[in-house]
Amino acid sequence: MNRKELVKKINSLDALTTEEKSALIDLLKQKKYGLVWENKPENVEERLRAELPVLKEVKDKALLGGGEDAPNHILIEGDNLEALTALSYTHENSVDVIYIDPPYNTGNKDFVYNDSFVDAEDGYRHSKWLSFMDKRLRIAKRLLNDNGVIFISIDDNEQANLKLLCDDVFGSSNFVGNFVWVKKKKGSHLSKTLRSMTEYVLCYAKSYSNIELYGEDAYSDKQQPLAKRTNATKTLHFNANIVNTTLLDGEYEGRQGLGSSSSVFTKFCVRDGIIINDFNATGPYIWTQPKLDEEVKNGTKVYLSSKFGFNVLRSDQSEKVKRPSSLIDNKNEVGTNEDAYQEIIDIFGKEGIMSYPKPTSLMRYILKMRTYYKESSTILDFFAGSGTTLHATMQLNAEDGGHRKCILVTNNENNICEEVTYERNKRVINGYTTPKGEEVEGLKANNLRYYQIDHVERESSLTAKRKLMAASAELLCIKHDIYEESTTFGTLKLKPHIARYFTSTLRPAQGRRSSAQATGKKMLVIYMVEAIERIVEEIETMPEDTNIMVYVFSTNNYAMDADFEDVADKVTLCALPAAIYNAYLKVLPKKGEPKQIIEEDAE
Repeated sequence: MNRKELVKKINSLDALTTEEKSALIDLLKQKKYGLVWENKPENVEERLRAELPVLKEVKDKALLGGGEDAPNHILIEGDNLEALTALSYTHENSVDVIYIDPPYNTGNKDFVYNDSFVDAEDGYRHSKWLSFMDKRLRIAKRLLNDNGVIFISIDDNEQANLKLLCDDVFGSSNFVGNFVWVKKKKGSHLSKTLRSMTEYVLCYAKSYSNIELYGEDAYSDKQQPLAKRTNATKTLHFNANIVNTTLLDGEYEGRQGLGSSSSVFTKFCVRDGIIINDFNATGPYIWTQPKLDEEVKNGTKVYLSSKFGFNVLRSDQSEKVKRPSSLIDNKNEVGTNEDAYQEIIDIFGKEGIMSYPKPTSLMRYILKMRTYYKESSTILDFFAGSGTTLHATMQLNAEDGGHRKCILVTNNENNICEEVTYERNKRVINGYTTPKGEEVEGLKANNLRYYQIDHVERESSLTAKRKLMAASAELLCIKHDIYEESTTFGTLKLKPHIARYFTSTLRPAQGRRSSAQATGKKMLVIYMVEAIERIVEEIETMPEDTNIMVYVFSTNNYAMDADFEDVADKVTLCALPAAIYNAYLKVLPKKGEPKQIIEEDAE
């Protein structure tokens, strides 16, 4: 049945009103363009309907030798859809860079869906992969801040589908580029068709207009030619004593130089490497007279070579950068799969740890594209694999003194999280010895915290309420990078079901784009509104420069400004993230808890 016949059929239906018929016909006539697939539900989605995912720290796996100033990196063990959901409670619009290396869906047991491998003969192979990716990318977009960017590694199996999917999720106007990475030094000679030597890294911005990418530093001491043979001829006037030259002392005029780049000069006099008089030159110059005058005024140096060619050294050249090339290879000092495999052997001292890891140099190059401009960035990788993204993050921090923080997420299938992701970065932090006996110094100025996915039943109960509040505090700690918990608040002894107090000393990046000083952070999470009055009394006794972030669990969800009016200059009231607040309302017991009070410390 064609569209015309279907329209006739709709018009013949007596059960529909005229407006309903028109609406159906309008839908039928709408032009459609884009990627279409059949949604395939996941087992984890059913679990999410019954339980709320949260994070619980495994404290005995924490590596905290870096000190208070060190960045706190996060490793989350669990399903990445649950982890992303948990992070979305507190980290919406907070992540600077996302890098992921998802399964390529080759059909060769690289992609698990609902605990089953998806093979090449599966008729819903691509639909399953697209359903899987769509759910995760939509949350990822929410986590990116307005200046954020996402990089996604992929190969030919799903590259075309991924591009269309990302166009839909992020918007085609926010497509930055498709990088091509040379993954092999030599392709397989066993291939019946071609030797595959490249993979892709798709890049999308949250907002394209906010994105600037770094490739490498421009040559700060290299002179740039002022003439280009394809340019139109123009005459420039040069004032006395502004042009440096390697010409011998004497007088010069007429046509000088070779070929189509030669110039015609009015008379000028050279003395001690300087042209001491005003003169004109006519040639194929790239600058106009106003541009030349402006550059000279701003400190740009002009040089005339012994071959009569003009060159300039711009005053701002040291600040200029080159944009990254769409081709990523050894010219960018980026390695291959073979290099990555050797890295793993060096770290673990044996083969067989990971089949297709990414080289640290590739991750470092990708992350630096964006974090060069913000050395205190938050980086997220929710297909962490061997943990290369964290390794590269720590290397970048060591290189430029940055304070980048990395959040990794991976499941623990075949113990990969504990025995590979965690173990690798533990060795990188502490230092290790290669099989050849080479000592590799540890990147010790880093902290690593280990979390597992936990769940709160979506039910109304005191147990669920307390578990949610405790877990929410952990999420808020990650959000604000505050981890040290104190059982006292001033002279008050805190009970953990009434209020919790966290402190930390943070050092923002001290690199070339930040001059911020170290700051002490304080966060108070109040679970019982009945305790506010006594807490306010305690805050009143604290020094004038006190600044405490305060979160309050309350059924009213109002700002509570009046409750903290007397200490408004010492506290910053923070609204609970909407997801946490809504979940809190759902788990509240029908009957309230008996009132409890905060005990004063006898000392």
